[in-house]
Amino acid sequence: MQLERDVAALEARLVEATMALTGDDPAARFGVAVSGGPDSMALLLLAIRAFPGRVAAVTVDHGLRAESGAEAAMVAGWCAQSGIPHAILTPDAPVAGNVQAWARAMRYRQIERWRAEAGIDWIMTAHHADDQAETLLMRLNRGSGVGGLAGIRARAGRVIRPLLGVRKAALRALAEAQALPFVDDPSNIDPRFDRAAMRQALAQAHWIDVGAAARSAAALAEAEAALGWSVTALADAHLHRDGAGWRLDRTDLPREYLRRLVLAMLARADPAASPPRGDSLDRAIAAALAGAQANLGDWLLRGGREWRLISAPVRQSGGT
Repeated sequence: MQLERDVAALEARLVEATMALTGDDPAARFGVAVSGGPDSMALLLLAIRAFPGRVAAVTVDHGLRAESGAEAAMVAGWCAQSGIPHAILTPDAPVAGNVQAWARAMRYRQIERWRAEAGIDWIMTAHHADDQAETLLMRLNRGSGVGGLAGIRARAGRVIRPLLGVRKAALRALAEAQALPFVDDPSNIDPRFDRAAMRQALAQAHWIDVGAAARSAAALAEAEAALGWSVTALADAHLHRDGAGWRLDRTDLPREYLRRLVLAMLARADPAASPPRGDSLDRAIAAALAGAQANLGDWLLRGGREWRLISAPVRQSGGT
């Protein structure tokens, strides 16, 4: 039967990707983050089939929409019928700042707390190839470098995203064919949100190969990891504490390495500080390459044969 073959193929892809990300641990337990959308419901079904007896589900009800409580209850009901442990989590702090950023931060914080308390080894999310393509294009529009264009990481801490090579349409088709309950979040098509606007534009751009874009992002993620590895070695060899600041004793390096080494100096000088914007960092590096100096927040990057990062002089406010 074609349906069963399609499900088996998706299950095999999930197992292969999961093993590549986590290793082959027959005792590993997986928590599936389920919003109630077709993507996460399809992931939950596949995970149950692939790792029987080793899966639990979790839903975060942010309380941002009147329907969210019923949607979380829908997931809980299906899990109860299927014999799958399920938890509903709620935020422990009020909305602050950008709503989507707050919701994302709250979701991952609450899920990580649940994971640790429940003895879960890995959290699976249902990010897919279409999500990856949207992210890649959004970051292209912002002029991102290698790190940004690497897109959504397949693994971040204890969170894994094993469906980044799978199209959204395949997951929705699975959910419909298996008669899984699911809901469509209206924010996913609200053009006020950047991602929703990109999603609508991408749907009309049939010349874009979404799968190929996702593979490019994966290749860039590997390149980013390789750069990170080599920068760590360079930093250990060539960054030195210099009084209250830091010194880089080698500057005959490609510009991308210099950018990353300056960021490493800043991180060591002030771990709590936010990294500078790309344009301000590029201006500071251009000045240092010319033997001049430039401000980077509370720090001053001074060029020359060696580069030094020192505390910027306190600016005197004018007065009359």
